[in-house]
Amino acid sequence: MERRSFLKTAGIGAAAATGIAAPAIAAGEPNIQWRITSSFPKSLETIYGGAEQLAKRVADLTDGKFQIKVSAAGEIVPGLQALDAVQNGTVQACHTCGYYYVGKNKAFGFDTAIPFGLSSRQQSAWMYFGGGLQLMRDFLKDYNVISFYGGNTGTQMGGWFRNPIKSLAEAKGLKIRIPGIGGEVWSRLGAVPQTIAGGDIYPALEKGTIDAAEWVGPYDDEKLGFYKIAKNYFYPGWWEPGPQISFYVNLQEWAKLPKSYQAAFEVATAEAAISMQAEYDAKNPQALVRLLQNGVKLHKYPADILKAAQTNAFAIYEEEAAKNPAFKKIYGEWKKFRGIEQGWFSLAESSLESFMYANRVK
Repeated sequence: MERRSFLKTAGIGAAAATGIAAPAIAAGEPNIQWRITSSFPKSLETIYGGAEQLAKRVADLTDGKFQIKVSAAGEIVPGLQALDAVQNGTVQACHTCGYYYVGKNKAFGFDTAIPFGLSSRQQSAWMYFGGGLQLMRDFLKDYNVISFYGGNTGTQMGGWFRNPIKSLAEAKGLKIRIPGIGGEVWSRLGAVPQTIAGGDIYPALEKGTIDAAEWVGPYDDEKLGFYKIAKNYFYPGWWEPGPQISFYVNLQEWAKLPKSYQAAFEVATAEAAISMQAEYDAKNPQALVRLLQNGVKLHKYPADILKAAQTNAFAIYEEEAAKNPAFKKIYGEWKKFRGIEQGWFSLAESSLESFMYANRVK
């Protein structure tokens, strides 16, 4: 994809590039009010804040004529029903993770992350330059939405455990909070996965309803207080190597917007996406230090769990592609792109990073 087409796709078009004043863009345009429902609680200001940043920037870019009110999970609909609210027109847009809806179709997983998939940088590359955004938009038309890249947390951690697991055998019967295809992989390893919204994880751990839970990473996990109940913190989060958060917009509402407002919305989504990952990358290391000071113990997943998880993950993909045309269409292109990306990153990125991390300069 050429640079100009990327700028158009990402919403960073000529208006933004040339610095046209917002009042000039908005002159003569109507006053419009939208509602966005988030899948996240307000207490997680980084991931929830992506939607707030979008709303502020859209207002700035349209001289206040396009206003978007953001509601946290549970205020309009529960967090895991955000897509449904957009699809049926309850709200105009939502900020959510596609993989929450793999129960509708596993192809939704590609819009966030699937186990042993793409890193955050690779996910961005696939979306903007590898055809991923168009593939997902074609798929999402059947759900009456258009999607926009709306953030990334970077590689996540592997979850909080009441008791550490030391081998694949100990995964049997483990009750773990994990959504999406990652949960299905855990199921094949013998665990009992459960999908629980972020705000409900702590009480489930506290009551012993679940034995373990994954969420995001040190900064958000610290806020939710999981370390007070489960001290064992595992890594890496192999099911979410580069999870994307998306803005979903009702197709009819999108079509009603003036072109200048559409451009403002796209610019704001791109800015929110960049800001979110930068903020997590800055805050997660500091939060991890605090967690360790509070007695948290780090554990790397045993090699037999990682290997079995990877084998089962790709078995699931091949099985799904054989019976699900929508999944097959996206998976084929995604798999080719992943192979090329891994070749490059293993050569240039991984080799240098491995050396630097093994030979740290004090």
